[in-house]
Amino acid sequence: MQQAFNQLLQFLQQGIAAIFRFVHLVWEWSVVQISKLLAVPWYNWPIWKQILLVLVLAGVVWALFRAAKEIWEAGERILSAFAALLAVLVKTLPSVLLAGLIALGGVFVINHLDNTLGNLPTALHLTHSQ
Repeated sequence: MQQAFNQLLQFLQQGIAAIFRFVHLVWEWSVVQISKLLAVPWYNWPIWKQILLVLVLAGVVWALFRAAKEIWEAGERILSAFAALLAVLVKTLPSVLLAGLIALGGVFVINHLDNTLGNLPTALHLTHSQ
């Protein structure tokens, strides 16, 4: 069971890492493109290109704000799900403790009972028919 849980966690970790690598690549590419664009003497451009530049920058800011908002909401849901998982695991602790106590008591009784059948009542004697 633990191996399957570890594999699931590893799969999730690899998926999240791949997503962040993709976001990092897109972010780097975008920064390079915007840096190149801002290095050009845009103040000499015609007004329509300057307006277009402002619209592009506004679109980038809007998309980044939207992505940040979605990431924040996803983080809240992930944290909530993790808390629920912990609550479920803590809720199972009494049952696991009870199972351990039953096993401990059973092993203690088995190890400390006399092995001779003479000490058992005759009603509990097992008969072997051959």
